[in-house]
This record gives sequence, C-alpha cells and structure tokens, in this order.
Amino acid sequence: MRRNHTNSFAMIIIGLLFFIFGFVTWLNGSLIPFLKVICDLNEFQALFVTFAFYIAYTVMALPMSFVLERTGYKNGMAIGLGVMVVGSLVFIPAALSADFLLFLVALFTLGTGLTILQTASNPYVVLIGPIESAAMRISIMGLINKSAGVLVPLLFTSLILADIPSLSSESLASIDTKELASRLIIPYIIMAVVLTGLIALVKFSSIPELEFEKEDSYDKDTIFHFPRVVLGAVALFFYVGIEVIAGDTIGLYAQGLNVENATALTSYTMVFMVFGYLVGVAFIPKFLSQEKALMSSAIVGILFLIGVAYSSSTSHQISEILWGWSGVPTLPDTVTFVALLGFANALVWPTIWPLALDGLGKYTAQGSALLIMAIAGGAILPLAFGKVAQISGDMQSSYLVGIVCYLFILMYAVKWHKKSSW
Repeated sequence: MRRNHTNSFAMIIIGLLFFIFGFVTWLNGSLIPFLKVICDLNEFQALFVTFAFYIAYTVMALPMSFVLERTGYKNGMAIGLGVMVVGSLVFIPAALSADFLLFLVALFTLGTGLTILQTASNPYVVLIGPIESAAMRISIMGLINKSAGVLVPLLFTSLILADIPSLSSESLASIDTKELASRLIIPYIIMAVVLTGLIALVKFSSIPELEFEKEDSYDKDTIFHFPRVVLGAVALFFYVGIEVIAGDTIGLYAQGLNVENATALTSYTMVFMVFGYLVGVAFIPKFLSQEKALMSSAIVGILFLIGVAYSSSTSHQISEILWGWSGVPTLPDTVTFVALLGFANALVWPTIWPLALDGLGKYTAQGSALLIMAIAGGAILPLAFGKVAQISGDMQSSYLVGIVCYLFILMYAVKWHKKSSW
C-alpha cells in the first residue's frame, strides 16, 4: 500500500514536469511567426527556432545520461530545472536587444534543461508499473503535456498580442519591433520563478529513486547492440520531426494563407493530440496492444498528409464538420489536416518507449538517452521541410515529405521492435 501511495505521488510530480515540458516546447509554435516579424526573417530562418531548441537533445543527451548515473534520477531532474531557469533568464537580454542569435542561445539552454528532465522522467513512467500498460501511463502524461500545448499559444496571443489583430505587415507598421520583443520579458521572468519553485518541490519530495540490478543476462557492452533501441530511436527521430512540423509550422503556413490569429493555431494541433491520448488511456492495453496502436498511428498519419497536400486552401468544409457547431473559428481544409496530424501523432511516443526499453535493466539510462537524442528530429526535419518549401515555393505539397517519417514508424511497429540482434 505504501509503495502504491509513493508511486502515485511520483506520478503527480512527474505530471507537473510533463506540463512544463509541454508549456516550454509548444511555446515555440507561437514564437516562430513572432520572431519572424521582429527579427525580419524568412520562413527558413524562422525555423531555426526549432533547430536551436531540439538540437540540444542530441548534443546533450549522452552527457546528461552520465549525470543521471552520478546524481540519480531525482537529483538529475532538479538540475534540469535549474538549467531551464537560466535559459528563461537569457530571454531577457534577447528581448531587450531583439537579437535573434541570443534568442537561439536561450532556446538551446531551455532544450538542454529539458534533455535531462526527459531522460530521467520517461523511464520513471515506463518502469513505475507493468510494462504492458506503460503506453497508457505515458498517454496520461501526454494528456497533461498537450493540455499545456493547447493553453500556451492562447496565452501567448492574449498576453503578448492582445492589441494586435494579426502579425501582418499592416498591423505592425506602427509598432516598434524592439517594443514588441520586450513584451516577452515578463512572461519569461514568471517562467523562471515557477521553475525555481519546482526545483524545491522535486528536491524535497518523496519520489523514489529508480533502482536496477547491477548484473543481468545480457552479454552486451554498449546500447548500440540492442537493435530495438537503436531502431526505436530512429523511429522517434522521424516521429518528433513530423510532430514538430505539425505543431510548429501550422502557424507559419496559416500566416501565408492570411488566416487570422495564426500564432494561436498550434492549439488546434494540440487539441487533436489530446483526443489521441484519450484513445490511448481508454483502449491500451485492454482493447489495443501497443504495437497495433503504433501501426494505426502511422497509417492514419499518411492519410492525413495526403489530405494536407491535396485539399482546398479556401474551403472550410472539414472544420465545419468537426467543430462548426461549437462557434470556434473554422480553418481552411488544408490547415485542418495539418492540425489533424496531432491525432495521428499522439500515440507514437507512448508506444515506442516501452517497446524500446523493455528488459534493458542497467542499460536503461543509456537507452533513455539514445531515445532522447532522437528528439533531434525536431531540429533537423522542420528545417529540411522549410528548405523544401522555400525551394519549391509550395508549402502545401511540401508536407508530403512527412510520409517517409510515417513509413519508418510503420516498419518499426510491424517488425523492427521485435529484433533482438543485428
């Protein structure tokens, strides 16, 4: 009974951390069109926001795994929060100077802090209960994470852009860009204060330390000898890439179509991800295995990408059907399909983690670090997408490059997660 109580408390604390993950991560979707204006960037340059943030996961994941081995998972989470406090404070000089390079430094620092938090917290969720229901637990964390993703674009738009109808050149003609940039200072100071409070909460909580047996049955001396982990990391690379494309480019795409309140549209993608997580909580593992959930996600993702590329940029029929009754502003069909990618993406992360980490024992920290490094997909693939869109001059059809992502995920679900040797 005491252990169940402790595990429940740990899940609550980790749930708070997942909310912070979502808040910080999905703020990027609003920052991209915002920084594009105040720093005078083109679409390709603006996507360096995602590059700076997500590349930190690749650069810092393995060093952070060694930190975890020395400090333990609990202390490591506190260290990660501390690094995020520093990143939040760097936004102050960045906003005062409207210097894009300083913004990128701040984003990289935030990504570094999130790296150690993610490396520590995801194994907690996987291993704190039966492995067969791990995807369900991660789906609960995903609900919390994406709820923050729904809220943050709306908060950003209401707090930062309350008196500006859109980020068009006409709306901004009379506003000094440095004054506009300075509006970021107070929100990031508040973020630093909240993160400092979370450090104390984690440090003095009764979260149990993860323990692994020192010896196991494996005769392998490196994590790269586990195919299901390596291939799982590649699958996550493609997943995070297409997830970030769906969440962080929807505002940029809608801005090009002159859709109002483009900076808030990441919320639409997050809402559909929340629906996807609810499916995971309700159906995994009782009615849907983790493997089948992953397979279905990949297939649905391919269908939605086809919808993005070949649907109308002027018709609003799809969103009228989905939420026209609610009074929520509808979107062009092609933009609606970008938002729907959130539903296809929701269960990919929750299902790959338990499939990849099952039975790793003492190699869990290294395996987790490798999977976290795969978040670099969020740095590289949106940038590649932006370059394709820039060269082709057609952002709508450029979304088809994401089919490669879903095909790899599909193969991992069908076959590659079962590989025990090369």
